[in-house]
Amino acid sequence: MGKEDPKVSKPDNTAFTQQRLPAWQPILSAGIVLPLFVVIGLTFIGIGIGLFITSSNVQEIELDYTGDQQGSPCAGCTTNATTNCKCTLPFKIENKFEGPVFMYYGLTNYYQNYRKYGISRDDDQLFGNIDSLKSPANFCSPYQMGAKQMPIAPCGAIANSLFNDTFRLFYKVNEVYTEVLLDDSGISWWTDYNVKFRNPPEINGSLKNAFEGTVKPLNWPKPVYELSTNPNNNGFINQDFLVWMRIAALPNFRKLYRRISEGNWSRSLPAGNYSLEITYNYPVLSFQGKKKVVFSTVTWMGGKNSFLGIAYLVFGSLSIVMALIMLIVYAKYQEHSRDGRELRQGAILHEFVLTRLRFMEFRMEAVENVILSCWRGTQNRLIRYSEAYSRAKHLWTERHESSSDSSGD
Repeated sequence: MGKEDPKVSKPDNTAFTQQRLPAWQPILSAGIVLPLFVVIGLTFIGIGIGLFITSSNVQEIELDYTGDQQGSPCAGCTTNATTNCKCTLPFKIENKFEGPVFMYYGLTNYYQNYRKYGISRDDDQLFGNIDSLKSPANFCSPYQMGAKQMPIAPCGAIANSLFNDTFRLFYKVNEVYTEVLLDDSGISWWTDYNVKFRNPPEINGSLKNAFEGTVKPLNWPKPVYELSTNPNNNGFINQDFLVWMRIAALPNFRKLYRRISEGNWSRSLPAGNYSLEITYNYPVLSFQGKKKVVFSTVTWMGGKNSFLGIAYLVFGSLSIVMALIMLIVYAKYQEHSRDGRELRQGAILHEFVLTRLRFMEFRMEAVENVILSCWRGTQNRLIRYSEAYSRAKHLWTERHESSSDSSGD
């Protein structure tokens, strides 16, 4: 096996791969952090006040009709053997509800977010797929097959537990009751009605024939193709069915039942005495649940929701408090920090002076050594010159004497 070419695994010579991209890193000083916390806090407090006031302007009335207490108008309808039991709940609206007014039903202690419950459905069947209509998915079990092993349509635990209480609202004027018209159109999500749910193709112009060979869910009083006489609100695209099939995330929830937007009632729901006629079918006492009806107006932010405004107020207040705490800490320890900086600067200056003095001392010693070395060299050269002169003089004297003796002879 040959050696791997090192250039193959080498990253490209680009600013990104070689980590040469320009970068910016803020220096978080007290002059930046403190004003930033104050601005964020004031902004969130302002938004929180606006949201809280807007939510407080929402008019809302809740009516519990569980019937679990003695003297409740619906107490006689709580036995499981009673079906289509009717009870009447009188109530009074003190102040006029400006339209549009929305009507909700609410359930408590009902865990639609339970996993096995949440997946107990067949989306292909709900989309109108013929094969899935005749052969539901195993997720629907034990509400997959009905009597004689015929497929259930719609299958699953969610569909089987469809909320089936019904309501009629009456307005009392001079002992005369006038029915308030309730609008059931457009109460579901647009995507549910137009995209996710479809009826199977009609056979011979009949939706009943399309569901031939299937049976209704066990707890339903009538099959899915008889939910409404309106063909645009029947079968899998029934508005009440669509609202129920979008499961809630929390155990206490409310779902839209009707809009009061017909005739003169669309402008407002006047103050006065009302009567709510309830067809009591849905049992809740077995799991310690409760049922209620809610009438509510809406604003630009939706229904009544104080939590969002309170959350903004709490976060903004915490930001202001943190800014004050940091300001106190900064002011308290700033003098100590200044003294510490002065001490550190004095120590650095002292060390610098000592270093310069040592350096100068070293240079003086070096110059002295150079001078001494030059002096010793000069002294040695003078001694050598003196010795050479003495030897030369001695030789000259000897030669002169020798020449004199030779001349005398």
